[in-house]
Amino acid sequence: MSATDRQSIVDSVPQQGFFGHPKGLFTLFFTEFWERFSYYGMRAILVYYMYYEVSRGGLGFTETTALAIMSIYGSLVYMSGIIGGWLADRVFGMSRAVFIGGVFIMFGHLALAVPGNAAMFFVSMVLIVLGTGLLKPNVSSIVGEIYSEKDARRDAGFSIFYMGINLGGFLAPLTVGTVGSRSSFHLGFGLAAVGMFIGLVVFLVTRKSYLGLAGTVVPNPLAADEKKKLAVWLVAAVVVLGILVAAAIPTGLLTFQTFITLVGILGFLIPTVYFIIMYRSPKTTAVERSRVIAYIPLFLASVMFWAIQEQGATILANFADKRTLLVIGSLHLYPAWFQSLNPLFIIVLAPVFAWLWVKLGDRQPTIPQKFSLGLLFAGLSFLVILVPALLGGENSLVHPIWLVLSYLIVVIGELCLSPVGLSATTKLAPAAFTAQTMSLWFLSNAAAQAINAQIVKFYTPETEMQYFGVIGGAALVLSLVLYLLSSKIQGFMKGVK
Repeated sequence: MSATDRQSIVDSVPQQGFFGHPKGLFTLFFTEFWERFSYYGMRAILVYYMYYEVSRGGLGFTETTALAIMSIYGSLVYMSGIIGGWLADRVFGMSRAVFIGGVFIMFGHLALAVPGNAAMFFVSMVLIVLGTGLLKPNVSSIVGEIYSEKDARRDAGFSIFYMGINLGGFLAPLTVGTVGSRSSFHLGFGLAAVGMFIGLVVFLVTRKSYLGLAGTVVPNPLAADEKKKLAVWLVAAVVVLGILVAAAIPTGLLTFQTFITLVGILGFLIPTVYFIIMYRSPKTTAVERSRVIAYIPLFLASVMFWAIQEQGATILANFADKRTLLVIGSLHLYPAWFQSLNPLFIIVLAPVFAWLWVKLGDRQPTIPQKFSLGLLFAGLSFLVILVPALLGGENSLVHPIWLVLSYLIVVIGELCLSPVGLSATTKLAPAAFTAQTMSLWFLSNAAAQAINAQIVKFYTPETEMQYFGVIGGAALVLSLVLYLLSSKIQGFMKGVK
């Protein structure tokens, strides 16, 4: 997409109307708010739904299996973003991808809302994975399109958008989590489906007048004959994949463990292939190639960060259920409520960080330095979990304040890394790979959760101290390495700050 095309898109969007930002930010803010409400509401109770006994309304999986599935689920959700980004870039544009993805997500939650068995659970997984892959990277990319490249409001706009994500994430565990815990898991999943439906309505009603041309342009469209070939290849791939799966499961070649291993390989293989394709593409300029090189260490740092942060929905969720004191006087806590801590702290602290970066101006840390700070706090968030075990013994119930503190520390790291990473991705992306580069950003989360699916099996009550200590320590070491290399990385960014 040329600079002229980008400017025409910006000109089509009303530039004032939502807290001093383009009106389109309203549409994207509330679409993402309700999508995240539905997703995080479902996620707040999903791991408990898997490992609670059937008599308690669950599926009766083992805890280790449930934690691994949760990580694989998260990995596939973000991995599918590369497909959604490619389809938006080459076939039907980001706006249509967002709508189609929202429909898939809604039906995925409805599948969970129907009382049934594990079969319905896996049907919902497929729908939500495909839907999130279409919606998540593209709605973020549209945010980048409603601002000009030199608009000083751009980073603040992403921070506001990020707050919408976390406002939905804050309310979801308190509502869906409470309904799912008190009444039934299925009613909770049904409430998540309602949230996605509201998000679709907001998007449909406001996108034409608020977003203008944003999200409607296909930057690198397929030719007519290429579309026909794509359709043939997709049908063939589905048929072949179905045959392979049908043959592999009875013979024992495809087991849960081999599937986890396969997802782990894909989590790093897919981004590697995309980095190579973007770097070698004739549509990528020399300056853009340099920026692709700069993006690689940021991607790896993001993988390490999300490997810790995403365990808030797996290891720390299990920790809240099994190792945390949930009755304090007359107050009874539901373990799902702890999932609201991360977005709550982001809502409170995001404006502080947005103000801080503006206040510091040219004196603020560079993008790589902010990433190193993110890793530093991520590591500390795991190390703080060790303190109550050291003070009160490994088998005693932990006061919830320690879990609250862990979530608070990782949020500080997240605000140093995540909104900055979203903004940096739109700045460093080659023009011909705009949506796909945003998908690549979310692939760092996919790779992180693919790693988590492998390592959660090492978490037991007996290995708790070593588990948190080793992972937290590794994050601190990587933080130091990234900080030392930050000036070198900044040089490859060719003027992007």
